[in-house]
Amino acid sequence: MTDLPVLYSFRRCPYAMRARMALLVSETPVRLREVVLRDKPEEMIAASPKGTVPVLVLPDGQVIDESLAIMRWALEQDDPQDWLDGEAAAAELIAEADGPFKHHLDRYKYPVRYDNVDPLEHRAGGQAFLVKLDSLIQESGQLMGERPTLADHAIFPFVRQFANNDRDWFDGLPLPALQKWLADHLASPLFKTTMQKYPQWQSGDEEPIFSWEAATG
Repeated sequence: MTDLPVLYSFRRCPYAMRARMALLVSETPVRLREVVLRDKPEEMIAASPKGTVPVLVLPDGQVIDESLAIMRWALEQDDPQDWLDGEAAAAELIAEADGPFKHHLDRYKYPVRYDNVDPLEHRAGGQAFLVKLDSLIQESGQLMGERPTLADHAIFPFVRQFANNDRDWFDGLPLPALQKWLADHLASPLFKTTMQKYPQWQSGDEEPIFSWEAATG
């Protein structure tokens, strides 16, 4: 199976989560290298010097080291659930999640990393985006329509992270559509398979095959 792509991943990273979900749903098997961020393997740094996960190394040596690019590459191989439907509209919403919402999320969750930051101010800024998502979900059940697509799977790992920072506060928000949407995605077989645990990979270790078939077969 050495002709398979190699994926450097970290289980709890939301960027890596969404890349793994797209690889699973597209039935694109990869050789998984689970990394510990404080102990990154030299092979990963050689492939992508910026040192962030996920990193996908294709058999021809091409490196894809942006999570959305990995998602789109995987779905271009096969998109059995039509995640790429309405991608133009989805791209705008994902950009808002990855930009302004992620800005607030980081400062709400990790205020000590920044100077002169009020975490509650950034919690309110993030909440405004959650209100927008709740309105979209009320209309159709998912962010872009009746079926979950690229936008849902690209965004919900970050909503999960925001919610988990103070779960009691999040659960008390008057956003029932969003709360149900998040709970349903977290309970899905896709996400549960995505979050299976693997040992840290080190140079020379065997690489588990990460695929829907390997996980459920």
